[in-house]
This record gives sequence, structure tokens and C-alpha cells, in this order.
Amino acid sequence: MEEKSLMPNEGKNLDITTEYGTFSRFPVKTHVIMAGDNLNEVMDKYVKPHLKDGDMIFISEKIVAISQGRAFRIDDIKPGRMAKFLSRFVQKTSYGIGLGSPWTMQLAIDDIGRPKILFAALCSALTKPFGIRGVFYNIVGTKGRAIDGPCDYTLPPYNRYAKLAPEDPDKVARSLKEHTGHSVAVVDANDIACNMLGRSDESIDAEMCAAIFSDNPLGQSSQQTPIGIVRKIS
Repeated sequence: MEEKSLMPNEGKNLDITTEYGTFSRFPVKTHVIMAGDNLNEVMDKYVKPHLKDGDMIFISEKIVAISQGRAFRIDDIKPGRMAKFLSRFVQKTSYGIGLGSPWTMQLAIDDIGRPKILFAALCSALTKPFGIRGVFYNIVGTKGRAIDGPCDYTLPPYNRYAKLAPEDPDKVARSLKEHTGHSVAVVDANDIACNMLGRSDESIDAEMCAAIFSDNPLGQSSQQTPIGIVRKIS
């Protein structure tokens, strides 16, 4: 495969200049990842043919979670009263449903624990009248932020799924680095921000990750490009 086949997604730029330097972000198209898919085999098939010395690999936390079996059909999730009640107060945005649905809120309760979710909801309710936003997600942390649910733009069949955060993303990143020989970051990126959930080593830090992926070059829907090869060019 030729490198020229790694074209930027529509409306996105291949290169970005940051305080850390100028980088090319090559989006890598894959098949629709399913539960049980081996990420090493995904790397062998789609990523390794394009890699050069010094390249970094950024992989969407969504396909990591899916491959681990941490995505669930919403028909199989049975939200309780608490999930139905709390989800009504979560602000919904155009870039993802987050915990603003009974299904995703139930996943959060099951994965994070009822006491912490209740505490986060109480703190959010007490601080919201003072114009303080984001308290709920600050308390539930990365595991809560990475939970997402079905949206109209989500690639089928996952437009009818809700998913948890990936299990031990640092371990996944280290394993993929061992397999590929390149530094790896597991990221949760959208049009608002990029959060690093896991990394293979200290050569990638959260602020650099956020700067490189600030414009969400991998996209969120039909692009089907959940992996990015990042190459510093200056």
C-alpha cells in the first residue's frame, strides 16, 4: 500500500502546527471493529505498511472497548429508576450523548458504582446554580467521560449500542507498542476535545495529544478511520 492512500478526511487538514511542532495526522481506515477482534492483527493489516521511524499511533478508545466486548446493545441494557432519573439532568451535546441516556447512565452505575454516581450528581446539583459546570464528569473521571451511547451519526451497528471505557488502556497501549515498535496513545477524541486514556510510554503526554488532535482529524461517523498515524515534520 502506498502512503498517498492515507488521505485526510473530508473537511479536515492533514497537518497541524502546535507548540510541540508541526505534525501530519494520517487517518487509517479499517473494517468495522467487532467484539473479539485482535488489535495486533488490525495493526498488521492496516497500520504497519505505512509506518516510518519515529511515527506515533493514536487509536480510538472506542474500538479498544469494542474489541474487549465492552459495547452492549441498548436492547440488552435494562435501566433502573436511578439511571432514568439522573440521565434527565445530563447536558446533551452535538458531539456525543455521554451519560445523557438511561442506557449509558446504567452502564456508569454498574461500572463506577452507585455511591460515586450519587455523590457526583449531588455535587453537580449543588454547584450548578452558581454557574459551575462539569462537576459531575470531574468526579466520575475518565471512566465516566468515555462512556457513550447511540447517536444518529454513529456507524452501524453501533448506532444501537452503548459502550464503556476500555479496560486498562495503558496496558493496551504498551502491548501495541511492543507489537509495532511505535509509541501508542489510546484517545477519546471529538470536535470539542481530545482526552488521552492510555499511553505506551512517556514520549506522549496528555497536552501534546490534545494539541495534535484538537480538530478531531479522525472524524466521528462514516469515515471509519479509528486509527491515526502521527508523524512530526518540523
